Amino acid sequence: MLRLGFPVLGVTDLDRAAAFWRAALDLQVSDEWSSATWRTLVTADGGRALGLMRSDSPVEARPRLHLDLTVDTTAEQAREVDRLLGIGATDPGWTDYPAEPDFVVLADPDGNVFCVVDLSRAPSS
Repeated sequence: MLRLGFPVLGVTDLDRAAAFWRAALDLQVSDEWSSATWRTLVTADGGRALGLMRSDSPVEARPRLHLDLTVDTTAEQAREVDRLLGIGATDPGWTDYPAEPDFVVLADPDGNVFCVVDLSRAPSS
């Protein structure tokens, strides 16, 4: 039976990306599923959560697929955005927000964009 696995991000620096996503999502690097060109990040109970693959392809400014990280309140969203910026995320200068967005667009240290979504205000119009 076909099953959906987990998201994989292409990155130029595996160690930097692993450090960022570990801190962002409280994950660990799996020794079992890692290599010179791959890192598997797992949850505390060992469940696979995110793959990082060494890639030289350019980052897409508007990728068709991205990660949504969710929070429950506007205050939590503001705290998490500040925390993520403090551990290496950047503001990519996103200009395509709707009138009252429920999400904030950030980029990881490799420039991969992702959203921090406030579920109390979702979905954006």
